[in-house]
Amino acid sequence: MTAAPPLVATCWTSAGAAMPAADSERSPFDPLDRVRAAADTGWSGIGFVLDDLRHVRDTIGFPALRAAIEAAGLRHVEVELVSGWWEPEGPWREGWALLLEAARELRAVLIKAGSDFADPIDDFGPYVAPFRRLAEEAQAVGARVALEPLPFGRFATIPFGAEFVRAVDHPAAGLCVDFWHVFRAGTSLAELEASLSPEIVFCVELNDAREERIGTLFEDTRDRRELLGEGEQDVTGFIRTMRRVGFEGAWGVEILSAAHRARPLEEALRVAHDTSVAAFERASLDG
Repeated sequence: MTAAPPLVATCWTSAGAAMPAADSERSPFDPLDRVRAAADTGWSGIGFVLDDLRHVRDTIGFPALRAAIEAAGLRHVEVELVSGWWEPEGPWREGWALLLEAARELRAVLIKAGSDFADPIDDFGPYVAPFRRLAEEAQAVGARVALEPLPFGRFATIPFGAEFVRAVDHPAAGLCVDFWHVFRAGTSLAELEASLSPEIVFCVELNDAREERIGTLFEDTRDRRELLGEGEQDVTGFIRTMRRVGFEGAWGVEILSAAHRARPLEEALRVAHDTSVAAFERASLDG
């Protein structure tokens, strides 16, 4: 039986009652407690969102968080999320500067980029130079930047995002392939595999969900994700697909749901980790 690869507790998996698009996205859990709990429950890495990072900078400081991460033995750190990056100027720049600072100080390997709630674009031409600039700035602090296509955003599908990052053509510019955004965008696993190559896939995120969405796409992604194997999506098929693509990095697990937000910190991390390990065991047996 093939062992599970290194697993990363992405920011929402350990964030407790915090959630995307709230007035504040900062977790009520102490960041040092999150680091220790992630290590204690078997994770290899952890993620933090922008409001968490602001709190760390203004309180304990990044060196203290980095020391805790090293002491816990976590090897993979990622930070998120920059949006609005296609605009020449704007509020996004303050957040981006903080993400760069955090990436440098925490030695984060990955910075995630997204887009706003918008109709899908057809022409990514005007976005190529701005994203290349992000990649250059991320590379300067030792990180890479990964675009996460969203079915309710400008970059609506992974295949479209793959075309885009190939046009950007920078070694520090790639994709974040989140399984929820694959199936809710209507992309088949065959289409996904045909669109990808290993050099452009910087991170992969795992989750599960019911067959039919509940509420809007955003409500479904924020409130209704399931632990791996507890929904109705083809998680094992996705794992095998990404292995065939050639992805060999650490796998993120992003559990976002009302039920998960109510769990105590260690329980949330333990059930997310253990169900993910079980999913890889099934993928190895079935594959």
